[in-house]
Amino acid sequence: MKVFQCGHCSYPLFFENNECENCGHLSGYRDVDRQMLTFDPAGTSLTSDREKIEYKYCKNQQYEVCNWLVPKDSPQDFCSACQLNRTIPNLSFKENLQNWQNLEVAKHRLVYQLQKIGLDLRTKMTDAEGLCFDFITKNNDQNIMTGHANGIITILLREADSTLREQARKEMQERYRTLIGHLRHEVGHYFWEQLISKNEDILSQFRNIFGNEETNYGDALQAYYKNGAPDNWRDSYISKYATSHPWEDWAETWAHYLHIMDMVETAHFFGLEVNSKEISDTMKIASSFDPYTVKDFETIIRTCVPLSYAVNSINRAMGIPDVYPFVITPAVVNKMKFIHQLLLPKRKL
Repeated sequence: MKVFQCGHCSYPLFFENNECENCGHLSGYRDVDRQMLTFDPAGTSLTSDREKIEYKYCKNQQYEVCNWLVPKDSPQDFCSACQLNRTIPNLSFKENLQNWQNLEVAKHRLVYQLQKIGLDLRTKMTDAEGLCFDFITKNNDQNIMTGHANGIITILLREADSTLREQARKEMQERYRTLIGHLRHEVGHYFWEQLISKNEDILSQFRNIFGNEETNYGDALQAYYKNGAPDNWRDSYISKYATSHPWEDWAETWAHYLHIMDMVETAHFFGLEVNSKEISDTMKIASSFDPYTVKDFETIIRTCVPLSYAVNSINRAMGIPDVYPFVITPAVVNKMKFIHQLLLPKRKL
């Protein structure tokens, strides 16, 4: 993600900031050009400091789950990200609000990234081919799981509880389990339907790389949960779960593609370099480009690997888990190249 600044005092702002921590001016995100705007808190209207244009906050700002802006004269009360919500939790329970706030942080970052790629984010509430999110609490008598079906992405609220999520990660023997990871994975299933399933040529390319998705999905998952991943899974897959079925391989690879693009973009805007005398020249890089403007995915990978090594080393110095605990093999890079080439036409390069 890019770096934002206060329009009044130029102090750095996080993507989720509702106000500048230095001068106290209100802040809000404008998604049409990915800018953070700031406003005089003493003003009678929400008029931007630099452009003097009037806005209103998304209606969900009242719950402190959104800081996105809507044009003052827009008939919409919700921003483009919150328009994708079909179901939100019951807010009469205090713990639900905190979990929903955590989910919205991850979802808004996902929407930022999908918009930057240039993907069409139609809401399912007005378009049957669109996308929507259900953030729900599972009762004991409900057979509901986190997942995707026909454009509906369901996320169980318990995933926003860090204690329960870590417990699930250990039970599932996963190396990585985060809210942004869940959302990136599940939205990958949606875009498989939108970008691949309806195009015979692209579908044929997909099958050559990921395998035939017509393999019975239920049987494949059952076999995976019974037998686990093959011993050599690291050679061709980004995770154990990716071995279960071509659809899951796609969704896992898609999620990691988004992880990598976000990592390299953030490093670029911070001007990060890996240039230690203690490492080989092949691991020395400067984050000198925005990955969303690069056609050659190999260039992105060559930057990502040293970055992840450096950041993982910092985490280990602090006694916490690796930020990115995965090895990207040539076979996985080839799968990510397919995704990168598939998405290039969506961008205005």
